Amino acid sequence: MAVQPDKTLRETIARPSGTTTATFEPLPANAAALEALGSLDDTIHQKVRLGIMSMLLALGEADFKVLKESLTLSDGNLSTHLALLEERGYITVTKEFVRRKPRTSYKPTTAGKMAFERYLHALESIIQAAAAARQHVFNNEE
Repeated sequence: MAVQPDKTLRETIARPSGTTTATFEPLPANAAALEALGSLDDTIHQKVRLGIMSMLLALGEADFKVLKESLTLSDGNLSTHLALLEERGYITVTKEFVRRKPRTSYKPTTAGKMAFERYLHALESIIQAAAAARQHVFNNEE
């Protein structure tokens, strides 16, 4: 169905009971939410990488063992995700020996911090749009 630019699109949503419906005008916030959904960074959006970036931004730096134990991941799984984050330029890796034992630590880069901020901003936009749409639907039910 083609919508004329100057026409108002009306949508009907079925209620869970299936017996009543509500109609509402699409809100400008909904367009922003859809745009924000499209702007979510797939590198960060994945659950494990989101956990890694969250920890690194909260701690500033963490070694492999801390990340592995905190996120309850296998060595291989964690290594794969860390390699991707490093490849994208979101983290830096430092390898050193401490008391003759190897230690690998990770820090977020400036690009990684900025990507995380953009990711959070996109999530906030989605949440605000959902809250506005929900409020609009509840106000129209009265």
